[in-house]
Amino acid sequence: MIRSATLTLPTIPSISNDNSRLRLFSGNANVPLAKEIARYLGLDLGPMMRKRFADGEIYVQIQESIRGCDVYLIQPTCHPVNDNLMELFILIDACRRASARQITAVLPYYGYARADRKTAGRESITAKLVANQITMAGADRVLAMDLHSAQIQGYFDIPLDHIYGSPVIIDYLLAKNLPDVVVVSPDVGGVARARAFAKKLNDAPLAIIDKRRQAHNVAEVMNVIGDVAGKTAILVDDMIDTGGTITEGAKILRQQGARQVYACAIHAVFSPPAIERLSSGVFEEVIVTDTLPPVKQPFPQLKVLSVANLLGEAIWRVHEDNSVSSMFR
Repeated sequence: MIRSATLTLPTIPSISNDNSRLRLFSGNANVPLAKEIARYLGLDLGPMMRKRFADGEIYVQIQESIRGCDVYLIQPTCHPVNDNLMELFILIDACRRASARQITAVLPYYGYARADRKTAGRESITAKLVANQITMAGADRVLAMDLHSAQIQGYFDIPLDHIYGSPVIIDYLLAKNLPDVVVVSPDVGGVARARAFAKKLNDAPLAIIDKRRQAHNVAEVMNVIGDVAGKTAILVDDMIDTGGTITEGAKILRQQGARQVYACAIHAVFSPPAIERLSSGVFEEVIVTDTLPPVKQPFPQLKVLSVANLLGEAIWRVHEDNSVSSMFR
């Protein structure tokens, strides 16, 4: 019997904007997702004015009183990452100066997450720097989805709730009743993520692609550890950027006899030439979520699932001082 991988999300009662302390605001990065989160919570996004000056500087004004309110600012720090980060800092600062009781930065996607450690001398650990800046701007709490590495949680000196979009993808795959599934990690570093994914996917077997990275955004696939012949291979990663790693992985899986190859990732970064690679025919389906803005060039194999309800439920639980981690048990 197939069991759902996610907790059934309760129906949130309608909240009166006049009587509730809960306020939602969205930056420019992913307004469609923010609107869906607001819909789940029965709220409207808070009114605000934003504009750019002639020299590119960003201006933001909150256009309602938020004094004493719990404010949630929804802003994935995706491309253009520096603009979206700066807008987030300005939003946080504006809310702090408007006497918000608590400010939570809701980050469906955390930019600069891949710079989470030093791999050579004289490098910056930019993921930590961004965490410091969010805190210094005035955020009291962070709600983040599928950080690139778990240790980023420790980079913040304020509470951080880490939630996962994988249950949405797992439920979608379970409903498809795919035969002979094997979950594949595209590299050794993603084994823990793939193992957890496989366990939820009816305890599917696991395979690993061993590769050597020659340069940034370039991956050389070496071999496959595990049996994929005649199976439906599910490649799992946290993000797809240029698509090189996951596409080369799909090719080697095909060479090793995989019958079908699916790509699954939470964050559809899709930097060029990702669309060209992903639509080349090596994938049966490319399954992602809407943590980033809608893809400008959709292709037939692309399936986008929404994490708005998950994020909305997490926001509600934080606001009500209820457990967030229990959503994923």
